[in-house]
Amino acid sequence: MVLPTAYLPPRSYMEALMSGTYMIEQMETFEKQTFRNRALIASKASRIMLTVPVKKVEHKQLTRDIEISYQTRWQHQHWITLVSAYQHTPYFMYFADYLKPFYEREYRWLIDLNDEMNATLAALLKRERPTLVESQQSTLKSRTEDWSGQIWTDKHPWQTELSVLDTLFDD
Repeated sequence: MVLPTAYLPPRSYMEALMSGTYMIEQMETFEKQTFRNRALIASKASRIMLTVPVKKVEHKQLTRDIEISYQTRWQHQHWITLVSAYQHTPYFMYFADYLKPFYEREYRWLIDLNDEMNATLAALLKRERPTLVESQQSTLKSRTEDWSGQIWTDKHPWQTELSVLDTLFDD
């Protein structure tokens, strides 16, 4: 199976990635405005698009040659957004420390960031979840009576391309 690179990909992508033999396509022409450098996350108030800024993309530039731009503080902005969106979910405090280093280290290539982050996400999705204390369980149950695999469904309709972070932090 051949998959394009993806930043904080949707659950369906991670399921395909974790299903067995795969290869990340590096020789494709980079497509702008795709999940290669964008992710859609949930927050209590809305859905938020996170975009990893890339240096100017030339016509028919290969994905493996896409460089990340650090002209803005995008890593800080993404991390603050993730904390704000997910800090009250059941498993954020258990998994946040595994993700934070991706927002502290500068990667030159987009594909390197995505590959390392997706390997970490796959490992975290396979881990045994800690047992929630009784008060967390009752809060979680009341909030997720209508559980659909995404948080905040009481505020927003289901979205198919929402980041796997929703699953990781609230599954």
